[in-house]
Amino acid sequence: MLPPRHKYARIEWERRFLLDHFPGEVVVTRVRRISDRYIEGTRLRLRQQTDGDDQVVFKLTQKLADDAAGARQGLITSMVLTREEFDVLAKLPARVLTKTRHSVPPFGIDVFEGALSGIVLAEAEFESAEAACRLTLPAFIGPEVTDDPRFTGGHLVTVSRRELEAVLAEHGIKPAAPGMRRPSL
Repeated sequence: MLPPRHKYARIEWERRFLLDHFPGEVVVTRVRRISDRYIEGTRLRLRQQTDGDDQVVFKLTQKLADDAAGARQGLITSMVLTREEFDVLAKLPARVLTKTRHSVPPFGIDVFEGALSGIVLAEAEFESAEAACRLTLPAFIGPEVTDDPRFTGGHLVTVSRRELEAVLAEHGIKPAAPGMRRPSL
């Protein structure tokens, strides 16, 4: 159950799609390397994001999931941190995932690394449910996994390689070996 709407939190409207590979023939407008630290025992995510120009942004985010189906994911609150603040919070026990996000408007296409190698997710964010429903899907989009909590960062960071392979197999995807980059990037 979500707390009442708060002036510091906003509703997160998002749709997620599983891809079997990074699409060719797309225009990438921005690339960011992201390292997410999911702080154990909390709903907090500590993010270090590096843009192509090596500019680094540090964020602390709380996501409160919603039980509603569809694009409404729940409430999200984020704040930008200094490097010093990030370093203090990074000492807390956490599970870490890394990915590279390619902006292909209106999608952010995340290519996961390490133990999560083989997952490629496309996400689109919206201002409303109506806008989410109007999304036109390009040919490279695979199955929608918006309502599948196994494809949230907070869950993915906890799965074993065997679990990852099983859930991808449900969608007909055979992941690359851990640590291998996808050749189409």
